[in-house]
Amino acid sequence: MSIDITVQISDDSPLLNIQKIKRLTRWLLNECQVSDHNISILLTDDQKICRLNNQYRGKNKPTNVLSFPFAEGADGSIASLPVKELGDIVISIETALAESILYNQTFHERMSWLLIHGLLHLLGFDHEKSKKERIKMEEHEKILLKKLQFYRSKKMTQLAINVDHVATIRQARGTVEPDPVTAASICELAGAVGIVVHLREDRRHIQDRDIHLLRQTVKTKLNLEMGANKEIIQIALKLKPDLITLVPEKRQELTTEGGLDVLSQKKKIGKVIDKMTKASIPVSIFADPDQDQLTAAHDIGATFVELHTGKYCDVKGEEATEHEFQLIAEAAEHASQLGLRVCAGHGLDYLNTPAIAALDTIEELSIGHAIMARAIFTGLDQAVREMLAIIQRADYSI
Repeated sequence: MSIDITVQISDDSPLLNIQKIKRLTRWLLNECQVSDHNISILLTDDQKICRLNNQYRGKNKPTNVLSFPFAEGADGSIASLPVKELGDIVISIETALAESILYNQTFHERMSWLLIHGLLHLLGFDHEKSKKERIKMEEHEKILLKKLQFYRSKKMTQLAINVDHVATIRQARGTVEPDPVTAASICELAGAVGIVVHLREDRRHIQDRDIHLLRQTVKTKLNLEMGANKEIIQIALKLKPDLITLVPEKRQELTTEGGLDVLSQKKKIGKVIDKMTKASIPVSIFADPDQDQLTAAHDIGATFVELHTGKYCDVKGEEATEHEFQLIAEAAEHASQLGLRVCAGHGLDYLNTPAIAALDTIEELSIGHAIMARAIFTGLDQAVREMLAIIQRADYSI
């Protein structure tokens, strides 16, 4: 049976993550043992919720959440319903945001509580009936919030650090400092769950010496970015990093300019994946947020995809940013449904990261330049910790 979770937004709220709200709602329905029921959620503003509050409750003022149970008017029990419909929840985004500030919560946390509160009303709980009913409803809210906190702790987006730029500075002077191996250790101590390096054909930054020392010293996870070049493939097979990420590589580019075109070279990339699989090395493909490319990556045996966030980071204007964000959100959802593990990176900084980190289909972000640039002023340890704090507090991002 196909369950319908309808989420509508009646006001202009760019970057509000509808897919994330749907996933949270689906999780809540499952926890409340009503996962076979349909539900409708309307996200609106104070003016519109005030009108509804006045019309149905006789209170001419905004409120945070309203619930309209489908069972109302029958015997109040969903078990007696002839159809699998729970009803409607209406939430004011305006009030939710104000309350998140008032109660020192993230917007994500406040929205979660409002969804739980609204759902319990649909299930027959009513804190306004009596003190006993209020206590009963509050206890159920606490139970669900505790379960949700545990669930989210396992879903937290992780941070991997690219140390290529440390090597770039070293190579500019042709000396031994700064050492990317030392930088990697600092990043790990500050909380990074992985170290990323790109061994290019022209060795413009990371050197062979670096990757061999990193293989011996990295305590978390070593991700080797590489082009599908015969020499680099052989190096990877001998090195045995924890993960390789296949990327396009052009000699004249300053940095990787886009995702790998899997569709046009499925056979070639497939052979590389086969070799790595035989050596027990998982493969990620750096890909644009294009569903056809992601499907192709899945078809040839990739374990991970890293979504290219460059366009999202570079565009100007709210409308263009929202468009690129939605492409990433939809691509991440598509890849996740295919069974691919999803990461993202390129161009992410201290301002544009939260919206991407809030996508719970993305398990890891790869960030380098922004952190190294900030480290010049704050120190590397502090720069990593600041980015981790941003990722860990990421919410629905309105």
